Amino acid sequence: MAEETLYDRLGGRDGIRAVVDEFYDRLLADEDIGPLFANADMAQLRRTQTDFLCEAAGGPERYDGPPVREAHAHVPFTPSLIQRAIALLYGSLDAFDVADTDAEAVVGAVAAYETDLLAGPDDEG
Repeated sequence: MAEETLYDRLGGRDGIRAVVDEFYDRLLADEDIGPLFANADMAQLRRTQTDFLCEAAGGPERYDGPPVREAHAHVPFTPSLIQRAIALLYGSLDAFDVADTDAEAVVGAVAAYETDLLAGPDDEG
């Protein structure tokens, strides 16, 4: 029998979507990060983030959105905002009792793009 994947342990697409929804709810409620999403298409963001995490966790879905750097070039992220978002992601995973090692894997998949998230529109990619 095949070993259970991170995707399976997270509850497949439905489980990952629940974590993503919780995460974006927390981001939107945050007084520092929430305003960055004022004009965002939240339905699209939730879908693409779900696809991204599903793919990163070994699921069959594929992320078909723009490259991370391109998609976030207009967002004025700072290292402290990235750290705050990571804390909110950990809280979202904890709300669904995701095991620590699995939470680390999910956060690692997102944190791997920190340089792209911090890049401005004029930065070379």
